[in-house]
Amino acid sequence: MTLLFDTHTHLDSYKFDEDRDEVIQRAKDAGVHMLVNIGFNRETIPTTMALAEKHDFIYAAVGWHPVDSIDMRPEDLEWIERLCSHEKVVAIGEIGLDYHWDTSPKDVQQRVFREQIRLARKVGKPIVIHNRDAHEDVIRILQEENASEIGGVMHCFSGSWETAKQCLDMNFYISFGGPVTFQNARVPKEVLKQVPLDRILIETDAPYLSPHPFRGKRNESAYVLRVAETAAELLGKSVEEIALITTENGKKCFGIV
Repeated sequence: MTLLFDTHTHLDSYKFDEDRDEVIQRAKDAGVHMLVNIGFNRETIPTTMALAEKHDFIYAAVGWHPVDSIDMRPEDLEWIERLCSHEKVVAIGEIGLDYHWDTSPKDVQQRVFREQIRLARKVGKPIVIHNRDAHEDVIRILQEENASEIGGVMHCFSGSWETAKQCLDMNFYISFGGPVTFQNARVPKEVLKQVPLDRILIETDAPYLSPHPFRGKRNESAYVLRVAETAAELLGKSVEEIALITTENGKKCFGIV
């Protein structure tokens, strides 16, 4: 069986409340033998931790999403730091900047982003980056905060090859999700073809961003196979090769033995 690593999911989302166990079983049946679930605010960190503690193959990333930056208190950062000592917590994230949704002021987002990068450097964890319409500021802050010391993941990468190169230079992996499978996704496909094989990750971001042919419907972890198939087609590899490469990359990125 093809063994896949879905490096970014939200299986604790309310959108899975009716059939979460079935969704997890379908992921296993599709070959997903590792996944990282993301807890990104006061509500989703506990549910993410519960999932990771219940299932051997589910790991956790914990952090504060830029959209929720306005709500973050000093004790929340202390909470994240304590959780980083848990054996199933493999990263801090998703963190970053989101200039699309106008819910937290840019200066607050940038402060919270910097605080979490500094925490990640302190505890020695990689970071998972959320970047929406904020490429220049994300790169600048990562550089200024010496994020290359810890590296991490550029989650669901949507930028140019020039931006990808800057991220690669800072020790980041480039992760591709459902959008790379879209028929009109020219830029992500071109970027995927240029990223070194040892820096590619795949993900679903379930329940969001479903790949073709499920676009517009609820995404789930099993569909990471569709991303692997697209990567295989673009790179002239077999799906099994892509699965092996991206699984090894994910284990290395997150320090999973």
